[in-house]
Amino acid sequence: MPKAKAGKHPDVTLTLIRGLPGSGKSTLAKHLAEATGAVHLEADMFMVDRQGFYDFDPRRLRQTHAKCEDRCRDALEDGKNTIISNTFTRFWEMKAYIDMAKELGVALQIVECHGQFQNIHQVPDETLADMRDRWEELPAEYR
Repeated sequence: MPKAKAGKHPDVTLTLIRGLPGSGKSTLAKHLAEATGAVHLEADMFMVDRQGFYDFDPRRLRQTHAKCEDRCRDALEDGKNTIISNTFTRFWEMKAYIDMAKELGVALQIVECHGQFQNIHQVPDETLADMRDRWEELPAEYR
């Protein structure tokens, strides 16, 4: 895994955790954040209704991902290790975060989860199959 150039916060790390729904990425991110004091973010955190219940709305995906990226930048600029968990089935879906790490001069690590646990968001089987079919391996420089 290439390290970003030393910048304003050379001891800060951005960790991207990728995997299909039910692979364990959110659980891993939560445990890592609790153990290290890192900030944990995922787009799903911004898909919660006024009562605090998860409410997936595909029309809000662009907005929720933008919020997640903004909060990530804020945390990194504040010198906080940050963990982003998302499916990231395609490399381009991680690109904004990779570019952010380079721009801010923070270390980057990418972790893949391949567990088979309960899918907490009830993603339909056909959607999971589509996600599996479009999964891209990371370029060699990021493995």
